[in-house]
Amino acid sequence: MSELIFLEPHFKEVLWGGNKMREAYGYDIPGDDTGEAWVVSTHPAGPSVVKEGPYKGMKLDALYEEHRELFGNLQDEKFPLLIKIIDAKDDLSIQVHPDDAYASEHENGALGKTECWYILDAEPGADIVVGHHAKTRDEMAEMIDEGRWDEFLNVMPIKKGDFFYIPAGTLHAIRKGTLILETQQNSDVTYRVYDYGRLQNGKPRELHLKQSKDVITVPQQPEKTEGPVQAHEGYTEQELVENRLFTVEKYIIDGEAEIENPHPFLIVDVIGGEGDVDGHPIKAGDHFIVPSGYEKILIRGDLEIITSHI
Repeated sequence: MSELIFLEPHFKEVLWGGNKMREAYGYDIPGDDTGEAWVVSTHPAGPSVVKEGPYKGMKLDALYEEHRELFGNLQDEKFPLLIKIIDAKDDLSIQVHPDDAYASEHENGALGKTECWYILDAEPGADIVVGHHAKTRDEMAEMIDEGRWDEFLNVMPIKKGDFFYIPAGTLHAIRKGTLILETQQNSDVTYRVYDYGRLQNGKPRELHLKQSKDVITVPQQPEKTEGPVQAHEGYTEQELVENRLFTVEKYIIDGEAEIENPHPFLIVDVIGGEGDVDGHPIKAGDHFIVPSGYEKILIRGDLEIITSHI
C-alpha cells in the first residue's frame, strides 16, 4: 500500500500579507508580508513539495504527472484542486473569478475558479465581502462605474469557524484580520474590480472591469451549504459543501476517527490540535494526501481537520 503524502507549502509574499502563519503553525515564512501558503498545489505558480518518504523533495506537479496511479489514474491534465492558507493583514481587492467556459475561452484554456473558505481565525470586528446588492446587470455596471461600493457590496461579520461557498461569478473579498483555509479549483485566474486606490511599486494595480462585468452573477447573495453536524463516538463530522467540483468536510476528533477513502485521493488539512494518523504524528499546520488505494485512515488525538476530494 502507498504511503501518506505529506507536503511542504509554497509561500507567497503580497501587498496585504502578514506573519500569522509563523505564529499559528510554526511555518518558516519568508517575511512579515506572507499572505499565502499554497499547501496542496500542483500549480506552476507555486507547487508544494513532498516532505518525506519515497518521493521526498519531489514537487507535487511532477508526482501527479509521473505517478498518476497515486491519484486513481485521473485523466484530468491538471490536478483538480488547490488548497491555500491566506493571512490577510490588510484588505484584499474586491474581485471575482470566471467559470470554466469563460476562462477556457479568454484565459488560454485555464480552468475557472470556484472556491470556498473556512475561517481559521478572525480578529474582533472582522468582516468579509460575499455577493452584492445589484438587482440587474445594468445596475451592477452602474454601481461599479460610479464607485458606489458601500451600496453595492454585501459585507458580513465573521468569526472563527464560519464557512463560505464562493462559486465562480461571486463578487468577494477577504478583509483584514482574517486567517482562512481556501479550497478551490486549480486555477489562479482573478479579475480585480476595486483595489481601494492602493499603489504597488508606485502604480495602481491593474483592474479588470470588462471581464468582471462579464462574469459577475446577478442577482447574488451568499449560499449556505453546510449540512448538520453528525456525532459519533470519539468525533463529529460535518459536510461543508458538495458540488460537481469538490466535497469539503470538517471533523472534530476527541479520541479517534476512522475515515474511509473511496476516492481517487483525499486531502487532509490539520487546522487545530495534535495527534497521529496511522501512528504518524500530526499537528495543526500539517497537510497530506491519502493516495488512491489507501482505503481508510485512523486519526487519534484532539484535532480539527478539513478533508476535501473530488
